[in-house]
Amino acid sequence: MELDFGPAVRDFRDELRDWLADHLVGEFAEHRGVGGPTDGAAWEVRLAWDRELSAGDWLGVGWPREYGGRGLGLLEEIVFEYEYARANAPYRATVNALDLLGPMLLKVGGETQKKRFLPPILAVEELWGQGFSEPGAGSDLASVRTRAERDGDAWVVNGQKVWTSFGMHADWLYLLTRTDPDSQRHKGLTMLLLPTDQPGVDIRPIRNLAGQDEFAEVFLSDARTGADMVVGEVGQGWRTAMTTLGIERGTTLLPQQLTFEREAEALIDLARERGALDDPMLRRRILDAWISVRIMRTTNLRTLAELTAGRTPGAQATTAKLYASTRHQRLGHLAMELAGPAGQIVGEDYRLDTRQRSFLLSLAETIYGGSSEIQRNIIGEQLLGLPKEPRP
Repeated sequence: MELDFGPAVRDFRDELRDWLADHLVGEFAEHRGVGGPTDGAAWEVRLAWDRELSAGDWLGVGWPREYGGRGLGLLEEIVFEYEYARANAPYRATVNALDLLGPMLLKVGGETQKKRFLPPILAVEELWGQGFSEPGAGSDLASVRTRAERDGDAWVVNGQKVWTSFGMHADWLYLLTRTDPDSQRHKGLTMLLLPTDQPGVDIRPIRNLAGQDEFAEVFLSDARTGADMVVGEVGQGWRTAMTTLGIERGTTLLPQQLTFEREAEALIDLARERGALDDPMLRRRILDAWISVRIMRTTNLRTLAELTAGRTPGAQATTAKLYASTRHQRLGHLAMELAGPAGQIVGEDYRLDTRQRSFLLSLAETIYGGSSEIQRNIIGEQLLGLPKEPRP
């Protein structure tokens, strides 16, 4: 995939390409493409790479200069994400803070919070974890039960969070909590920032099918944070959370789509090696996989065009996550089928190859970030105008 975003950003693009060519070398080059939103592989290498990016002033390209960013525009941010993915650089270890928390603070955080937290994020001095999902409140975030009570100049938090990406490495958590005990569903929720280095926070790893522990569950027992650690307004946490999830639907799908394209090309190469293209049924499925990643490309380009034009993205932005996650699972299944017995053999200490890891991790893609069932409800109710699903 080759895109030209025009003369206005060509110098920026060339500067970035030259920097990546000069710095994506040695151990970093050996780990091209490693990691993902739910893949904790080669953590220390990726963290070192983030510090390399920070030293080169490549983190927070669109963040204001007063907080350590470059102060550039949305088009430069898009070019950065595209060129970064095109170079197949390691997946950033600080993604939670860079792609979610930071933009949330920029949009609804207080000035003191911005000055306190944004520069350390860009300097890779503090790592963050997202405390949204709970047992019984995954895609249905309105069922959050973790409680936060005001105690003088502090909030006292009790509850449990689960599926916290890279939680074992987090210095801070941004938590969706219930601050009004009499409230229900979307009302009475508050977004809090909470330090993990205290007796009331117990973080335990969750090992996944790929043998990694990038997910964690967090137990909060009288954990404390300052009264000034509210993002947005008390009782308006749902609005703040939706701001975060809206950010997640923006330019963050572009690197993922380019990864899927590489996997589709590798699938075609594998099919040629195995002579699978001679089988008309398999050939049809391979062609279908190739078409699906091209549809993802078109969808992303439409969304990016609307964002750069200052318009609210259309229906394709809402359907993109559902389509990408389900089609990626099909791509993984087909790749494992073509691999044959080799796809079922792991290396020493359960070492997986790239194809196996991608397949296993894709099984969770229809759950995290909003399950496919929830996505279909949103599409049906908000886009198609269908009646809302009955509540129990």
